[in-house]
Amino acid sequence: MRYVPRLLTKTLQQAARDFPAVVVTGPRRAGKTTLLRHLFPKAQYILLEDPDVQARVRSDPRSFLEQLGPPVVFDEMQNTPELLNYVRSLIDERPHKKGQWFFTGSQEAPLMQGITESMAGRAAILELLPFSLAETPKATLLHGGFPEVLARPPSRGLWFGSYLQTYLERDVRAITNVRDLVTFRRFLALLASRHGQALNKTDLAAPLGISVPTIGEWLHILERTGQIIVVPPYFENFGKRLIKSPKVYWEDSGLACYLLGIHSNAELERSPFLGSLFEGFVAAEILKSQIERGMRKELYYFRDQQGLEVDFLLPRRNGELWLIEAKAGKTVRPEMAAPLFALRRSLGKRKERLILVHRKSRSSLSTTALSSEAEALEMERFVVELNGD
Repeated sequence: MRYVPRLLTKTLQQAARDFPAVVVTGPRRAGKTTLLRHLFPKAQYILLEDPDVQARVRSDPRSFLEQLGPPVVFDEMQNTPELLNYVRSLIDERPHKKGQWFFTGSQEAPLMQGITESMAGRAAILELLPFSLAETPKATLLHGGFPEVLARPPSRGLWFGSYLQTYLERDVRAITNVRDLVTFRRFLALLASRHGQALNKTDLAAPLGISVPTIGEWLHILERTGQIIVVPPYFENFGKRLIKSPKVYWEDSGLACYLLGIHSNAELERSPFLGSLFEGFVAAEILKSQIERGMRKELYYFRDQQGLEVDFLLPRRNGELWLIEAKAGKTVRPEMAAPLFALRRSLGKRKERLILVHRKSRSSLSTTALSSEAEALEMERFVVELNGD
């Protein structure tokens, strides 16, 4: 697969101009190394997974660094976090030198702890997720956005199986002491079956025969390593009784499909999970659009105990609030916007945009005319609008 420009590029280049160090975190195999090596081809590249390199770092870290001439890309920094203290000393000697040290890390939790302690104020911290639809049309509901899957779609099943095995054996065990990997693997599949639902830890713990605190710990691992999206309920006080549990989605729809045993577009179309998978696909595109522009993640959903539910509430930089319904169907009807109108009446006087996002139909002309006050946008058009400001 030829190099595909990433939307994080502009933010990353600006960070390199403003900070001595830049840290790029995110899920394993999302393209972090490829991005850094493409943008900074003259930087030395050091793979810290290499046992010989690790031995050199641990035996004499100062000599190891003195042999390098910045800029340097340190790949998989979580393998030698002690190196951060020595890099900090070099940064403090020449704080005016920007864009000298670049780090990647797949295990966000331990890496972040080291950076918080060693590199506070010296490093810009960015996140790279798998490809978004805004970056390539090859990112689909079935295949997701991991570069290697998009490069070789026929091998998606083998790739996802290997990815899960690597994730279980390396990342998870490096972060916490998960003794029963078989049960953890069952937990991943069970969580996929709850894709897009309000989080109920007891509901997840009971079938697995484990404790609720263990479920909480495992969910934290998945979130910190960029595997899942946790969407909190909207916080504004409406004077109503609201559902307070967050909703949980797998970040990559391709991985979610694999965990659900969906292997083809035909199976996807017949799947009872199609609607929730599409909803999660929309959520991932929203968060990717924020991350790629260096913005903080900000996405909510709304559900009250009377049954009113709106999939997503998205604050925009211009002060506008987008109310979004995600529908996997290709036929849109005005009544589908009813929850959006109902919630808008509860919000009071503020600037809102009502959007129903749906999949593209090959056999009919696209339209945005859902009603005079709400619009229907095909997924591709929604992504353009999303990245428009």
